[in-house]
Amino acid sequence: MTVAQQERAALVATFREVSPDAPTLCEGWDARDLAAHLVVRERRLDAAPGILIPAFADYTERVQHQVSASTDWDVLVGQVADGPPLYSPFKLLDPIANVAEMFIHHEDVRRARPDWEPRKLDDQTMAALRRPVAMMSRLTLRKAPAKVTLRTPEGDTLATVGRGQQVTVTGDPGELLMFVTRGEGRVTIDGPTDLIEAVKKARGGL
Repeated sequence: MTVAQQERAALVATFREVSPDAPTLCEGWDARDLAAHLVVRERRLDAAPGILIPAFADYTERVQHQVSASTDWDVLVGQVADGPPLYSPFKLLDPIANVAEMFIHHEDVRRARPDWEPRKLDDQTMAALRRPVAMMSRLTLRKAPAKVTLRTPEGDTLATVGRGQQVTVTGDPGELLMFVTRGEGRVTIDGPTDLIEAVKKARGGL
């Protein structure tokens, strides 16, 4: 089983533990909305482009709302569990494209609960999350008013973004990924206090 498949299975298990209206870290979305997003992304080739391309976003939002409203919760979760169908580009790209997608959205559900704690991740998962940290940080921290270095507790630098005074963010790959995409990672941040706050505010969404 690939890391993407493992994270998908873990997300589905969490979906089945919570109610469809359970909160998530995705602003304005409950668990049902998040599941519908994943189904549209993998199964509705006509609507998926709007997830990334603003010009098509309104249509994607309408389709996602329709899928969310018209599909039974258990069916929706089952479609997420089944993964991308044969006609979906994600069928081939799943091991690469869905590692971060499944991990982040699983944590979106987990971390919206008040008693959450970081999961103990195996070495394979930790290794697979390193590359997405570098890729995502270039998108979300591109406007940071500092030179931001993301590194592991062992001292490995996963990404350096921006210019100016140094701000260093330290954490395991999964926590760094949640920091750059959601601002919610269990990380330590070193640098001038005002600059740290400016970096947090400058973080862009996905």
